[in-house]
Amino acid sequence: MRSTSAQGCVRGFALGASLAASLVDLAYADSTGSGMGPVAVVLAAGLAALLWPAGRRPPWFTVPLRTGVPAALSLLYGVGAVLAHRTEPFGPCEPVVLLCLLFVAVRHARPGWALVCGTLDGVALLALPARFFGRELGDALALLVVGLALIGLVAGVAAYLRSVDDRRTAAVGETRRAERLAIAADLHDFVAHHVTGILVQTQMARMMAASRPAGLDPVLEGIEGAATQALASMRRTVGVLRAPEETEAARPRPVGDFAGLVGLVDGFGGPAHKVTLLRDPSVTDDLPHEVQAAAFRVVQEALTNVRRHAADAERITVGLRRRGDRLEVSVADDGRGGTQLPEDARGGGFGLVGLNERVTALGGELHAGPRAGRGWETRAVLPVRTP
Repeated sequence: MRSTSAQGCVRGFALGASLAASLVDLAYADSTGSGMGPVAVVLAAGLAALLWPAGRRPPWFTVPLRTGVPAALSLLYGVGAVLAHRTEPFGPCEPVVLLCLLFVAVRHARPGWALVCGTLDGVALLALPARFFGRELGDALALLVVGLALIGLVAGVAAYLRSVDDRRTAAVGETRRAERLAIAADLHDFVAHHVTGILVQTQMARMMAASRPAGLDPVLEGIEGAATQALASMRRTVGVLRAPEETEAARPRPVGDFAGLVGLVDGFGGPAHKVTLLRDPSVTDDLPHEVQAAAFRVVQEALTNVRRHAADAERITVGLRRRGDRLEVSVADDGRGGTQLPEDARGGGFGLVGLNERVTALGGELHAGPRAGRGWETRAVLPVRTP
């Protein structure tokens, strides 16, 4: 047995109250002897605009149509009564419907239509006393004042809620934009690292094909491994995008911690490069994930730059040290800056710029420059806040 939701109870109560108030309006209209037809048309249009379920509304039943047509019908009815010198009393349902339509117009219609339809609903509400008092509106002054107060209150609340919705939408859009930029940066880091490795090893394979064809198998195996890792990185990133409804614990994480750092260093080493990871015992795996991710990106970008700009480097040292509440990450090589990569594959210098933004966003510092004598060093200092 399905339980009744609170929203269903509210909708049912609103429907019942609206029908009861409509009967009162129809009874007032019938008491004048002019018939219930015009009032029934106005109330049917207004109640349909308010009570028609949102999921079942046809596409043409737009907010301007829903809020403008009932008000226009009410105005036409009032103008006809004044011109014909008829007294047409009005009940409680029609003013409430017009106030609700004013609220919907101001909050949900586009800015231009909100002004037009909101004004039309307000004018229709203020014109209601003219049906009963005719052209002698002096006796209706109190009703007009009350109507103006209600119009201002309803329009003000609707405008405030609309501004809250707009701010929330802007905040959500900015958050999504920041997330897209972060994911794009991560994907760029992963793919650029692996593709650069593929390019370097392909050049090595071309040189060995002429001189040492028997030694090609390890190089080709390295190319295959780098391509597999690049595809895995992209799958992990897409997996993060496709799991928005999962909990944080169940959601897949892209590589970016100390465990992934070991694999990154091991995968970079080879016949041409000897990579050593020096990790201080005080650097534990329980450090905050954002710190581990930043350290991973520092090492990844530095190793990618070694391939791009210092392919002649023979020894690369990756260091992780804990100094109080600071984590120091360093990558040093002994290259002389020799590279044979094509110009388009050397990068535009944006990697270090993005890396600096990532590090400084955590309150850290990044330094990159030549070492004394020979080589290059990239060093980042990150604040550590142990959870």
